[in-house]
Amino acid sequence: MVARLRSLMAVKWLTVYAVSYMLFLYLPVILLPLFAFNDATVVAFPLSGFTTKWFDVLWTTEALHGAVRNSAIVAISTAVLSTIFGACAARAGARYRFPFKSGIIGFIMLPLVLPEIIVAVALLVMLVQLGMSLSLWTVIAGHVLICTPFSIAILSSAFAGLDQSLEEASFDLGESKWGTFRRVTLPLVMPGVISSLLITFTISLDEFIIAFFLTGTDVTLPVYIWSQLRFPTKLPSVMALGTILLTLSILLLILAEWFRRRSARRQGRDAAAAGGFV
Repeated sequence: MVARLRSLMAVKWLTVYAVSYMLFLYLPVILLPLFAFNDATVVAFPLSGFTTKWFDVLWTTEALHGAVRNSAIVAISTAVLSTIFGACAARAGARYRFPFKSGIIGFIMLPLVLPEIIVAVALLVMLVQLGMSLSLWTVIAGHVLICTPFSIAILSSAFAGLDQSLEEASFDLGESKWGTFRRVTLPLVMPGVISSLLITFTISLDEFIIAFFLTGTDVTLPVYIWSQLRFPTKLPSVMALGTILLTLSILLLILAEWFRRRSARRQGRDAAAAGGFV
């Protein structure tokens, strides 16, 4: 009885902690849509009324359209390149043994723990020393550097859970290595690949520090938002833009998690089917 009571108390306090943590983490974010639909230009309580005019302003701002276009180019390029590099590294780490494997993988994953400000400054100094001009391509290079470890983390589990006997059966049937990868391996890990694309796209779309240091005249969306914060009259439209970005990021992350879980369930069914066959 005492043990059961202690267990219930532990669950109760854990629930209180979880709710408090979620409120502390997401309560400031809730203010974005709250003030985005507020009629006043001053971000303060009490609210003066409901309006959608701040969203209408976004459609008539040409500089914003250019920033959105630049961010889309950077995010799509980063997602594709990071996923390709991440797939190669994840497959090598899951299937092959080579000297200094742990050290090499750890070195590749290092951007996960390094402060982005340090990475951004180091990249900026290196590019200046090489005589390269800052552009969207330098932003893409910086984003690929920080997004590839996320792709590796996602795809490592996908490749590690893949049944090697399926590939061996393909080889026995006369298929080449590329054909086996395209017809057998890639379809099995495709949910993980899609999850990697969505998450790296979201990270690149929202990333500010590296884009701030490495961008040239073509600014990305986070840099544009930062530049608008200097003007108090622009703050409500920035809130509206932030609301759209917040909604898009949440939807992309939910979709990415759905694909990740689908990949895990699919590999579990394949492993069970292979075990039953054996």
